[in-house]
Amino acid sequence: MAKKFTEHNGLNLVTTNNNVLAEWMKNDIFHKSIEEREGQPQFIFFEGPPSANGHPGIHHVLARSIKDTFNRYKTMQGFQVHRKAGWDTHGLPVELGVEKELGITKKDIDNQQSEKYISTEEYNHRCRENVMKFTAEWRQLTERMGYFVDLDHPYITYDNKYIETLWWLLKQLYNKGLLYKGYTIQPYSPAAGTGLSSHELNQPGCYRDVKDTTVTAQFAIREVDWQTLITKKGIATNAWGKPSLVAWTTTPWTLPSNVALCVGPKIDYVVIETYNPYTATKATIVMAESRVAAYLKLEGEISDGGDLPEYQHGDKYVPYRVIGKLKGTDLEGIHYQQLMQWIKPVEKVGESAPKFVNDYAATHSDKVFSSEDGRDRFVEMESEAFRVILGDYVTTEDGTGIVHIAPTFGADDAKVAKDANIPCLYLISKKGETRPMVDLQGKYYNIEELDANFVKTCVNEVAYGRHAGDYVKNAYDPKFNVDGVWDKKATEKSEDLNIILCLEMKQEGTAFVIQKHVHNYPHCWRTDKPVLYYPLDSWFIKDTAAKARMVELNKTINWKPESTGTGRFGNWLENLNDWNLSRSRFWGTPLPIWRDDQRNEKCIGSVEELYEEIEKSVAAGVMKSNPLKERGFIVGDYSQENYDRIDLHRPYVDEIVLVNDNGEPMHREDDLIDVWFDSGSMPYAQLHYPFEGEIAEEGLRQTGMSEAEYRNQLVHSTYKGRAVPPAFYPADFINEGVDQTRGWFFTLHAIATMVFDSVAFKNVISTGLVLDAKGNKMSKHVGNVTNPFEMMEKYGADPVRFYMMTNSEPWDNLKFDPEGVGECRRKFFGTLYNTYSFFALYANVDNYEAPALEDGKSVLGEAATEIDRWIISKLNSLVKGVTAELEGYDPTRAGRLIDAFVNDDLSNWYVRLNRKRFWGKEMSADKKSAYDSLYQCLMTVAKLIAPFAPFYADELYHDLGGKMESVHLDKWCVADETAIDLDLEARMGMAQKITSMVLALRRKVNIKVRQPLAQIMIPAVDDKQKQHIHAVADLIRNEVNVKELNFVEGQGVLVKKVKCNFRVMGKKYGKLMKDVAARMNALTQEEIAQFEDTSKFSFDLSGEAITVDVTDVEIISEDIPGWLASNEGNLTVALEVELTDELRKEGMARELINRIQNIRKETGFEITDRIIVTLAPNEEINGAVEAFGELIKTQVLANEIVIADNNGSEIEFDTFKLNIQVKKA
Repeated sequence: MAKKFTEHNGLNLVTTNNNVLAEWMKNDIFHKSIEEREGQPQFIFFEGPPSANGHPGIHHVLARSIKDTFNRYKTMQGFQVHRKAGWDTHGLPVELGVEKELGITKKDIDNQQSEKYISTEEYNHRCRENVMKFTAEWRQLTERMGYFVDLDHPYITYDNKYIETLWWLLKQLYNKGLLYKGYTIQPYSPAAGTGLSSHELNQPGCYRDVKDTTVTAQFAIREVDWQTLITKKGIATNAWGKPSLVAWTTTPWTLPSNVALCVGPKIDYVVIETYNPYTATKATIVMAESRVAAYLKLEGEISDGGDLPEYQHGDKYVPYRVIGKLKGTDLEGIHYQQLMQWIKPVEKVGESAPKFVNDYAATHSDKVFSSEDGRDRFVEMESEAFRVILGDYVTTEDGTGIVHIAPTFGADDAKVAKDANIPCLYLISKKGETRPMVDLQGKYYNIEELDANFVKTCVNEVAYGRHAGDYVKNAYDPKFNVDGVWDKKATEKSEDLNIILCLEMKQEGTAFVIQKHVHNYPHCWRTDKPVLYYPLDSWFIKDTAAKARMVELNKTINWKPESTGTGRFGNWLENLNDWNLSRSRFWGTPLPIWRDDQRNEKCIGSVEELYEEIEKSVAAGVMKSNPLKERGFIVGDYSQENYDRIDLHRPYVDEIVLVNDNGEPMHREDDLIDVWFDSGSMPYAQLHYPFEGEIAEEGLRQTGMSEAEYRNQLVHSTYKGRAVPPAFYPADFINEGVDQTRGWFFTLHAIATMVFDSVAFKNVISTGLVLDAKGNKMSKHVGNVTNPFEMMEKYGADPVRFYMMTNSEPWDNLKFDPEGVGECRRKFFGTLYNTYSFFALYANVDNYEAPALEDGKSVLGEAATEIDRWIISKLNSLVKGVTAELEGYDPTRAGRLIDAFVNDDLSNWYVRLNRKRFWGKEMSADKKSAYDSLYQCLMTVAKLIAPFAPFYADELYHDLGGKMESVHLDKWCVADETAIDLDLEARMGMAQKITSMVLALRRKVNIKVRQPLAQIMIPAVDDKQKQHIHAVADLIRNEVNVKELNFVEGQGVLVKKVKCNFRVMGKKYGKLMKDVAARMNALTQEEIAQFEDTSKFSFDLSGEAITVDVTDVEIISEDIPGWLASNEGNLTVALEVELTDELRKEGMARELINRIQNIRKETGFEITDRIIVTLAPNEEINGAVEAFGELIKTQVLANEIVIADNNGSEIEFDTFKLNIQVKKA
């Protein structure tokens, strides 16, 4: 006959994993968990898409465990939880993988001159294939770890329907004026003709030591500013040549673009009278005090007030004297003369221009001019440039402590200049575009390439003309790259522009020092040539316009941890820059903007719109036919089959030429869009919204339109006001790593704010890093990566999941230790398994009939004992606690509550104390109450751990006779408030704490629990504590095996001392710490008792009020002869450890009981079998049997105990060995 409660032959969680997973697959449990909640409220979850072109790691197990925990929890609560998987399929990692696999570089793509030519079409086809090559591995991980998510219908970012939604979102931004073309400074490779991403720039070997010609230049200070400065600071000068600021640069070719000098506000600067080392002309210079020795030898200093000696070029040292000192703040605002007066600073006027530019243009109309074609307006801003600004990043590690600022060639320069309202020094091209002085080939623009009006207004044609067309580095010059082969040796031997410019400055007397300098500089990993930091044309989203709203909405999001929302993410929003959308790649979502030669634009928001615009182009004779029509695409048919007929990637969209209102050609902008826009669009794109997917009911109602009417306006971007988002939005919960703060989290938030004026998510857990056991970042290179499949194969998925979620808070960095997983398996799952096995063993023997459990109702009857009521009270408190923690999105606290209940309350306390109740022959009311209580605990725990450990929870649920097909289809537990007795829990908690303290004292002197002791003594701090302890005194005595529990008034014979935590208190009290410690050491016993009672102790120390918190000290009890004492909080316990002869005999009797019980188990006796015991003669044993024979017989079910020689098992005791024979009676 089959046993009612399954009994297992040991705990094997890997087998459980496999068996339960097979049942889930067979019975389609995942889909049933959604379908059976149809019509119920929805819990909205967004899955952040992983890139399937890489292997899953152990950190993915953590993130997916957290997601799965909350989704399963909400499902059991009755919510319908859709979980759609997704694949992030575009971007640089995919392209790099393909290029490595094919042995090509970007210059080979769509370049028919290359020997390794590959078409864009073939290249993108390979990317499409490559990106999905590890999907089987991801599916395996997902299934093996029990992550319920729909992998059969994922959203894929390269899908045409997905891309169409992205185009629609961009159209909304465009219509709001939030999408514009500008520039950003990026690392750029002139040799490769492409910008480089930070990923590419950090390829191994990209940063190399190079020897460059550097110059420290003299920037002449305007006389008016100089006189004001020296007067203010009281500096007496000798009219010693021109006063100047000296600044060092490793890129002299950027000096013609200088517009500011930056100093450190806290740096000390000096004014020095000296000579120009090359021209021997008198010079007064300003530089950082700590950098003087790097430029001027100490032998040359005149410090006695005497005259400076004459100097001639070639002398051993340059004479100098320091005549004044300044702070960086003293120099702020000083104007200087432009070093190389080639070009005047200029800025474009208009909507996208900084406010200070438009304000200046408004008040200086005489400086405003139009481009040749009249389309754009610019303003010459020489008067606003060439001044000193402050920058905290300025250092004195090298150079002069004064930094040359050229905003068009450095991101940091651009930011600090913009913050100080410094204009840039641009050139204006024939197309009216702002450009840096250097073109994309690495040379100064030729004058004929520039706008005529700009040249007339801002260009010194003679000065600039001397170097127009010169390459700034020989490595870019075609004469050193014959037939595409770089002659590196010839490059290094020949003079380059840097040397020429330095020599010119030397002749003009503006070069203070010229020298070769070795420094670390980035190189293009494709061409081995140095990069430029270059302002590249890019399309931007003006998210700064929505900054205030983003900040406001962010405050409504529940961030876990809160510090990420207010700190990392909040700071990111506060310091927001416009979003650079453009990427110069091949595989990605194409930017849907077409432009003509006059910069007229069309932003396409749907395939339907593109179709119609192509029809116009065909009618105008620009395109021969409509490729969408030729491929059978039907407008309005949103089936996957219809969309699979077309491809919205390059090169197909590049071949589409639209027309402007005059029928003239418009070509698509070459850019692809940032892949983070792909993933940030997923709430809408996964639904193909607004083309498909429900519209939010409340928002639709407010429009006053029918769904069909409003959807038509959405699709065609003709609606008024803000767009209504989809139904079941925003997400109730998302979770990804903290590295997504400026990635997915930001793009979700930004798009939602700008398009829908809404948050995209309400609750978010930002997980920390998964490190190795030593706290090091996991790396394949280092060899410390943990394979998630190996972990699950060894331990099963449940211990891996439970360990990762309970070992540390999700947002803290987790030190992943495989041994910790084994410990989790043993301590938590092993304990729960043993508890169930104990129940099943006796329940099957007794043919126990489990009661039908009802939500929110306990099984306690009239026969329930106090300990039954206690464990059911603790169980219901557990349900409340776990539910509260999960509602607060803290899985760690929730998991730890379950762990503590199973180990400390259920197994170590309730089952251990009540095991004898299950041994009786008859099913008494008392025994039935014990069974019912344990059964309800186990079934409730099975449900509580279901979100955390889904496989074992399902097995335990079915072993206990769960009625549903899976625990994951059952309901979440509801606490029975009437069963919660907090006073009872406090009393039993006191018993547990005292027991733990006494057992620790026993271990301290190596006295086993089986050895009875005389008494414990407790000085109760108040009547309530005394009442609680008194109520459980019998239980405590039995647990710790002492004869008496006595209370003493005050501290009795116990003497306590206060031990200060100097590490903590030293920070609080500083110099006073020594005196504070002396006062703590001098506390009387009464003062210590008061300290424990109030948790604070206040006193006066030399007129200063001092308050010490009890958490800052350790209160210890001094042991007295024959006693051991322990403190925990306000509870003190003393244990008498002296043994009488009677106590020793009883201890030996209990040791004997233990050995006989072990023999019973090993021999295979049934639990009800009666036995006869024969013991070999031994003085200690004889005395124990004589005194406690009846106790021994009762405990081991012996009819008789005989003292005689025998051939029984030789059993080891502490000080002797004894033969014991056990026979069935």
